[in-house]
Amino acid sequence: MQHYVDTTEPVGSKTLVRRFGLGASAATVRSAMGALEQRGLLTQPHTSAGRIPSQAGYRAYVDQLLPAPGAAALQLQRELMGLSLQWAALDDLLLHLARRLADLTGLLSLITPPLRQQRDLQAVRLVARDDRLLVFLVEGSASSTSLNLRLPRGLDHQIPILERWLNGQLHNPDPAAARSPFAWNRLPAELRNSGALLRQALEHHDHHQHEPEAVVASGLGGLLGQPEFQRTSSLLPLVELVESHPTEVLGPDPNDVGIFIGHEHPHQALRQCSVVQASYRCADGSQGRVALVGPMRMAYATARAAVRSAAELLQRLLN
Repeated sequence: MQHYVDTTEPVGSKTLVRRFGLGASAATVRSAMGALEQRGLLTQPHTSAGRIPSQAGYRAYVDQLLPAPGAAALQLQRELMGLSLQWAALDDLLLHLARRLADLTGLLSLITPPLRQQRDLQAVRLVARDDRLLVFLVEGSASSTSLNLRLPRGLDHQIPILERWLNGQLHNPDPAAARSPFAWNRLPAELRNSGALLRQALEHHDHHQHEPEAVVASGLGGLLGQPEFQRTSSLLPLVELVESHPTEVLGPDPNDVGIFIGHEHPHQALRQCSVVQASYRCADGSQGRVALVGPMRMAYATARAAVRSAAELLQRLLN
C-alpha cells in the first residue's frame, strides 16, 4: 500500500522484497499477492503488471492496518495547538485552516462553518402592538427566534385565537403535514386572513433558515497534479459538485465522520475518490465539518490526523 501511494506504480513482488527487506523470496510474496487478489483486496491493471489495491483493499487497510500519522501530520498538530482566535472574522480562520490542510496533503480541503441543527418548535407566542405583530418561536428553554410583521388593520382581535390554534397544532400535529407542524388546511375560516399572513412569514423564515451556508474550500488545483485526475473528464464531476453543491461532498448527515472510500459515498461524482472528515461542535449546539477529498490512493493516516487536528482546534477556539 505505502509503495503504491508513494509511486502510483503497480507493485510487483520483487519490488516489495527489495524496498522493504522482506524475509521471504519474491515467489513467496507473489503467491501471497495472488491470494489477496483472489480475496478481492488487490487487482491487476493488466497482464504482467504488478498489483494495486482494490476498493475493498483500501477499506481493509484503513480498518485494520492504518499506521500512526507521520511527521507532517504531527507538525501540523503542533502548529494548530499554538493558534489563537486572532482573526477578525471566522471566515478568515476557516480559510487559513483550509489552505494549510491543502498545502500539507495535496488534497482538496473543505470546511463548513458551524450550523445550528434543526430543532423542534415547542411553542408560538403572538403579541399585537399597534400595526405590528411580534412572533416568538420557542424551540427550547434557551432558544427562540422572533419575527416582526406588519399587521393589517382590523386583524388584532384574531391574534389570541390564532395563537391558541397554533399551539394546539404543535401538541396535536397533523401526521399528513410533511414539512410543517401546522395543518394549515384545517385553519378555521374566521382566522383565514391573519393565518395566511403568519403562514407566509413562517415559510419564508424556514426557507432562509435552511439555506446552505458557504463552504470554505482550498486545494482544488492541487488535485490536477494527481495521476488519477490527469484527464479533465475525471476531475470535472468533482469540480462541478464543489462549485454547485459543496455540502454534498460531505454527505447528507452532519453526524457522518470517518473515511468514505469510492462507492461508499452516495454521490456519483465521488465514486473514484475518498473523503476523510471529522466534525466539531460549538457550545450553542451548532456543528461544522472538516474534510479532505482526493483519490483513493492517498495517505489516509496523515489525512485523518489532519482533519481531526483542525476539528479539535475549531472546537477549542469556538467554545
